[in-house]
Order: sequence, then C-alpha cells, then structure tokens
Amino acid sequence: MKTYTVLHRVLHWIFAIFMLVLFTTGFLRMYWMSKTVISDAVNKNTAIQSLNLDKKSLRTIVHSVQDPMFEWHVYAAYIITFAFIARVIYMFVKGIKFPNPFVKTTSTKAKFQGFMYLGFYVLIAVQIITGSILKFEIGSESLADLAETTHKLAVYWTPAFILLHLAGIAIAENADRKGITSKMIGGDSEK
Repeated sequence: MKTYTVLHRVLHWIFAIFMLVLFTTGFLRMYWMSKTVISDAVNKNTAIQSLNLDKKSLRTIVHSVQDPMFEWHVYAAYIITFAFIARVIYMFVKGIKFPNPFVKTTSTKAKFQGFMYLGFYVLIAVQIITGSILKFEIGSESLADLAETTHKLAVYWTPAFILLHLAGIAIAENADRKGITSKMIGGDSEK
C-alpha cells in the first residue's frame, strides 16, 4: 500500500489551498469585480454621475477596489511557484509518484491517471510562466496579450481538474485504494 511522506502531504495541501485562493481571486477579478462591472456600478450611481469622471479617474477607482483583493492572488502565486519547484525537485529525488502514461504495460486507468497528473503539472507551469510575464511585464505587448488570454483559462481548467480529482478519489476509495484519503490527510496509520 502506498504511503505519503510529510513533505508530499504538505506540498499537496499547499497546492489544494492556494489553488483555491488563486481560482477565487482570479474569478472575482474576471467577473464580479471586473473593470467593466465596477465602472458600470460607479457610472450608474446618480450622485457620482454628476461628477463626470474621466477614464483615468474611473480606472483609479477600479484599482482601489480590486488591488487589495488581488494582492492575495499574487501572494498565492508566489507560494504555488515555490511549492511547484519543491514538488518537481521532490519528484526527481524520490521518483515520480504517479503512473507513467508512456509505458506500454501501464493499464488504461493508470495511463489516464498519469496523463491527468502530467497535464496538471504542465498547466501549473503554464500558469506560472504566463503569470510571471504579466506581473513582471516581460516581452512585447502581443506576448502580454497572449499570456493574459492563456492565464485566464485557469478559471476553466482549475474547477475541471478539481472535479476530476475528487471523482478519482471517490473511485479509488471505493475500489482498489481504500484509505487513500486518510493517508493523504493524516499519513500512514500503520507505523
């Protein structure tokens, strides 16, 4: 039966918690607290309408509302970046802990699981790279536009991955890996 080291579990839960922070803050900035939503709210307020705010003033208001919340996104991104680097180093030192989907003898179920994990790490790497391009204004304007478009795709793939992950856990718990959840939370109980 597979066991999980303390470091493995800590990295797993750092990813779980801070991916939710990233998703939530990104979602809020894209939808409920977007520039358009906040600008429309300010423009619809009749007391403010009489001020005839220009775009620059409106942008200042939008950023004053968005920035405190979005700082959490940036902090969570730094934590995920360091956790990602630690996890990749850990995988190389301890050996990869998910099925290799490229080995012919790997079962279809294990290949699917392997591709899911591989996809997860690729998508996290893409998010780190595109987020860095945006945060540190790396490259041209067209690169920034591409990075922003790509970065915003996380609002779709993150919940999809979470749902697939939870479904996989439920299947594993009811099939061949009973106790996997308790081992990921509390470690190996057979010591």
